[in-house]
Amino acid sequence: MRNANSYNCNQIATQRHSDWQFFKMRLYCLSGDLAKPCYIITFKGLRIMLDCGLTEQTVLNFLPLPFVQSLKLSNLPNFVPSSDHDPQMDGELKECCGRVFVDSVPEFNLPMDKMLDFSEIDVILISNYLNMLALPYITENTGFKGKVYATEPTLQIGRFFLEELVDYIEVSPKACTARLWKDKLHLLPSPLSEAFRAKKWRTIFSLKDVQGSLSKVTIMGYDEKLDILGAFIATPVSSGYCLGSSNWVLSTAHEKICYVSGSSTLTTHPRPINQSALKHADVLIMTGLTQAPTVNPDTKLGELCMNVALTIRNNGSALIPCYPSGVVYDLFECLTQNLENAGLNNVPMFFISPVADSSLAYSNILAEWLSSAKQNKVYLPDDPFPHAFYLRNSKLKHYNHVFSEGFSKDFRQPCVVFCGHPSLRFGDAVHFIEMWGNNPNNSIIFTEPDFPYLQVLAPFQPLAMKAFYCPIDTSLNYQQANKLIKELKPNVLVIPDAYTKPHPTAPNLFIEQPDKKIITFKCGEIIRLPLKRKLDRIYIASELAQKITAREVAAGVSLSTLTGVLQVKDKVHCIQPCADSIKDEPGTSGSGINAVAPSKEDVLKNVKYEYGTIDVDALMKRLAQDGFSNIKMDRSGGNLTLQLVNEDTTIKFEDNETHIICGGKPTTRLKLRDTLLKCLQSF
Repeated sequence: MRNANSYNCNQIATQRHSDWQFFKMRLYCLSGDLAKPCYIITFKGLRIMLDCGLTEQTVLNFLPLPFVQSLKLSNLPNFVPSSDHDPQMDGELKECCGRVFVDSVPEFNLPMDKMLDFSEIDVILISNYLNMLALPYITENTGFKGKVYATEPTLQIGRFFLEELVDYIEVSPKACTARLWKDKLHLLPSPLSEAFRAKKWRTIFSLKDVQGSLSKVTIMGYDEKLDILGAFIATPVSSGYCLGSSNWVLSTAHEKICYVSGSSTLTTHPRPINQSALKHADVLIMTGLTQAPTVNPDTKLGELCMNVALTIRNNGSALIPCYPSGVVYDLFECLTQNLENAGLNNVPMFFISPVADSSLAYSNILAEWLSSAKQNKVYLPDDPFPHAFYLRNSKLKHYNHVFSEGFSKDFRQPCVVFCGHPSLRFGDAVHFIEMWGNNPNNSIIFTEPDFPYLQVLAPFQPLAMKAFYCPIDTSLNYQQANKLIKELKPNVLVIPDAYTKPHPTAPNLFIEQPDKKIITFKCGEIIRLPLKRKLDRIYIASELAQKITAREVAAGVSLSTLTGVLQVKDKVHCIQPCADSIKDEPGTSGSGINAVAPSKEDVLKNVKYEYGTIDVDALMKRLAQDGFSNIKMDRSGGNLTLQLVNEDTTIKFEDNETHIICGGKPTTRLKLRDTLLKCLQSF
């Protein structure tokens, strides 16, 4: 926003007061996925997106994409609706063990794009790499011209996630895309019949889109301050959840807003959460609480190690679907130590991902983003993560895919395989399910809480291999969130409505802050945040400030006039001196012929501001001096009235007003006004 307007002091105050609604803050909720949030806040004409998480659960409605044709999946019967059947839809839907799946390229649910146009977004702030997977959908092919900010690990690891996602789907292309089923949702069984905004689902973006979106990201460090177009100072502070994860503090001269998403108070490999920076906020927006609130991550980690050991002892192999970064680093360390303690140190472990090599290498050069314990290892020097040692000693081997060169030679069973994707709808994990699914000695262990594991396994049923659910989610649970909120002491707490309701699996788990004002929201809602500023900070140019001469108008109260040009640029207000506007044209004399008319600023320079009370005796003398006679004075009802009989005029004095009621010539009223003003002080 770039404009320039001129106001005197009174006009500035009036403008700020009449436009106070311009400073209201609103929050738009664009996603119903509490773990993958996407919000927009608007303030002072600025639109800031907080995270852009991608809802991936929609892919569970689709059949898996195997690397080679699967006889089992190919022979699944078509699903035909009981009524209103459209022959053109034949082959789009398949049935497996009572569940209906779409036989097409998997599709994803994007943040809602109709609430605000993505092209109008000024800034995107990313809290962690799990909350940026919708970025290519938002910044590419939408007219987006804003800026994106994230920490370096968030950018680099987010790149791994996005590139892996594209690779998994493109390596197993589908011949056609099913679309007609979206018009028949009312005829389909659950959960397809409840598909949310199915017509807005989109297939995966291209690698070019990934590169384009990431090129728009500007890297920031913890506690680095960023001026967002004069409206906010944005600061990322450590959230303790994963490498480079941040909470964002948005501060102004008058307000402090904190956005807490994906945070952890547990001691793991990332740098600990910075709580002090979040204290005493005017508004605290909290989201991204744990998806497994009833379980302890340490307990589930122990169960995972025990289940893997039992599987190996039964001469079976263990499959652990995972993402290419994050918890998988801890799994390498804990599982290797556990197997060694169990006397199974010769069991090979394989990490299979298109970005495995980059992920493993990058994790060992992030010392400044790690916990103090991990940092100390770097200074010894030593590897912060033990998987570097395992790689050198061939205890852990990594490959891009199962068909990569060297894998078939090194592969032996029993073994432990880490690979994606956790949804089991694409990636190398689909191959291992097909290969190991009929052997009850094998097991699959789910650690990522993003996908309900029974729905994940549905298209592979019947399945003989054992399935274990060991969700490891280190983000805040409800007890930790309640404790953190009490310590942070915000004025207002803003949270998703679901957090105030008892959790489906644990009725006693919800956010409860009886001494706090809580504002809740749901997907698709727009709420007003309780920030209603009526004034804004204005800077005065030093040249103009030096000319200010204050005059005391009452005890302890001084005033001064100020005339200048109010410039508004990037949301910053500044009063600049008025340029000299009254100039004679070349060749003219001082007579004023062809002179330029005085500007508004020049007129304002001569404006005076009167104050004080009127001395009646002094006024009577001035009236007499100005030729007014036959004046009658009346003090009735506590008010003073002067009657100028010859001029048929009355002057009434009230507490805060003076009225001139003139029945004669208009010039008489103007003359009386000037006389009254001469009896007052001015500046």
